[in-house]
Amino acid sequence: MATKNGQFPPQKQETQPGKEHVMDPTPQFMNPNYKPADKLKGKVAVVTGGDSGIGRAVCYLFAVEGATVAFTYVKGQEDKDARETLKIISEAKTQDSKEPIAIATDLGYDADCKSVVDEIVGSYGCIDILVNNAGEQHTCQTLEEIDETRLDRVFRTNIYSQFFLTRHALKYMKEGSSIINTSSVNAYIGNSSLLDYTSTKGAIVSFVRGLALQLAPKKIRVNGVAPGPVWTPLIPASFSEEKTSEFGSECPMKRAAQPYEIAPSYVFLASEDSSYFTGQVLHPNGTYK
Repeated sequence: MATKNGQFPPQKQETQPGKEHVMDPTPQFMNPNYKPADKLKGKVAVVTGGDSGIGRAVCYLFAVEGATVAFTYVKGQEDKDARETLKIISEAKTQDSKEPIAIATDLGYDADCKSVVDEIVGSYGCIDILVNNAGEQHTCQTLEEIDETRLDRVFRTNIYSQFFLTRHALKYMKEGSSIINTSSVNAYIGNSSLLDYTSTKGAIVSFVRGLALQLAPKKIRVNGVAPGPVWTPLIPASFSEEKTSEFGSECPMKRAAQPYEIAPSYVFLASEDSSYFTGQVLHPNGTYK
C-alpha cells in the first residue's frame, strides 16, 4: 500500500488543489479483485472533486457498476488529472450507460453550482446520485493563523458547496435517489493542526443528519462517509515533506488507505443495498474509534 515501513517518499506540492499525476506513488483507484454486479445500472451520478483521490476511485466504481457519471474539477490546476479520469471512466463504463462528462467549476459559489446542475440535467435529464466530495485543507499551529479570507475559502469549498449543489440538484432527484457527503475522521477525533478543515467536516456530519430527516418523507436518502488517512493529492499539497512521508503511521493500522479501499462505501450508500440507511456516516478509517 505504501513504501517500506508504511512510509511514502518525501514530497510536497506548493499549490492547492494537489495533482495526482505527480505523486509518488500514484494513488490506487482500482482494486483488480473488485467484482461489479450492476448495482447502479441506469443511474446518473454526480461526483464533485472527481478528478483525483477518493473522487476518482468513486467515479471508476460507479462506472463499472453501470452508472452514467459526471464529475467536477478545478480548471487549470486539475486539467490533466481530469482528462485522465475521463479516459478511465470512458473505458470502464458499461455498454448501456452514457458518455461521462467533466465540468470545470468553482463550487464555492451558488451560481456555479446551479450551472453544474443545469449542464448535467441538460445532458442526462436527471440526477439519481449526488456525491459531495470536493474539499481543501490547510495546516495551522494557532487559531490566529486562520484569517477571514482563508476561513471563507475553506468553508465555501467544503460545506457551502454541499448546500448549494444539493439545493439545485434536489429539483431533479426523485424517490430512491441518494446523496452522499464526504466528511472525515477528524470530525470525530479532532485535529488541532487542521482546525478550519476539521470544523467543516463536523458541519458536514450535522448537515447529513438534518437533511436526512428533512428528505425522509420524499424517500431520498442522505448519508456520509468519514474516511481516515487516505493517500490523495490533498496530502502532499497540505503537509511538509516530513509529514507526508509519515502520513498514516499514526493510524492504528499503521498505514494510510488507498482510494480504492474507501470507494466501496460510496457504492453501498448509492445502491439499493443500503435502502434502510439514512442520516448515517460510514467510517472506513483504519480502526480509529
